[in-house]
Amino acid sequence: MEKIRAVVIGFGSIGKRHAEILSSLNCVEKVIVLSNQKHIPYESINKLGDVSRMRPDYVVIAQETSEHFKVLSFLEEELNKKTILVEKPLFDRYRWFSIKKNTVFVAYNFRFHPGIQLVKQLIVGRKLWSVEARCTSYLPDWRPGRDYREIYSRTLQRGGGALLDLSHELDYVRWLFGDLQLKWAAVEKISNLEIESDDFVSVFAENEKKVRLHIKLNYFTRYPIRTLIICGENIEIQLDLIGNKALVYCDGEEKKYEWPQLVRNSTYELQHRAAIRKDSEMICSFQFGLDTMNLIDGIRSWAA
Repeated sequence: MEKIRAVVIGFGSIGKRHAEILSSLNCVEKVIVLSNQKHIPYESINKLGDVSRMRPDYVVIAQETSEHFKVLSFLEEELNKKTILVEKPLFDRYRWFSIKKNTVFVAYNFRFHPGIQLVKQLIVGRKLWSVEARCTSYLPDWRPGRDYREIYSRTLQRGGGALLDLSHELDYVRWLFGDLQLKWAAVEKISNLEIESDDFVSVFAENEKKVRLHIKLNYFTRYPIRTLIICGENIEIQLDLIGNKALVYCDGEEKKYEWPQLVRNSTYELQHRAAIRKDSEMICSFQFGLDTMNLIDGIRSWAA
């Protein structure tokens, strides 16, 4: 494969992660970072208008969620036949947008977790009854050394809130089980965290096969949990996405799966490789990401 030039827009925690991973890939010739920060260990630019001058093949949008729409609009206007990866969620709310000149993906990297891939294989043709997806964590622990009251997650205006920040569950649930019909939803601020955004989300839904689905998200659990539990006829799956292990009961047999060598960057690297190859089999498409934004807006409306 011919080597490419990559531009990462934003150099916060996730931007740094993307730049580090891209710089380690043999297919990447150069990584350029757009940021106003000083002493960046990469070639850097500080104006959005300089991106096209860098002649990138691949661009990663890793700024605050509230900036995604503006930046993507600019890139779609200025670039042609390039690949763009937008950090999740796609936007801060649903916005109609049409991609015509470039290829755009959304960075829902949990699709590349071997546990999610295992689930996708095991549920084919199965009669399922219920699904519970849970993601709970403690916002003050997200960025060590930074006051959580100063990061974008604390306000809706900057694209924060558990519903947006923890939308991986909405993506992979839709990817695995199909579109959701909402039955009930709550999106609230209920803890003593000093934030203005929602810190608690609970969603009940069904898919077209009437499988009952429950998605639970929050910002205030000190001991993180990220699990997917599936029950159906002659099948049960308990997947731990933090411990990287799964318990599976299938047709009378019990199996344990573990992925001890899996590190956090693994799924990001696989995602980048898929995006660079324009391999759309697993990676989240622009349209799928936009439909997830529509679902997020629907959940907010239901809960209002």
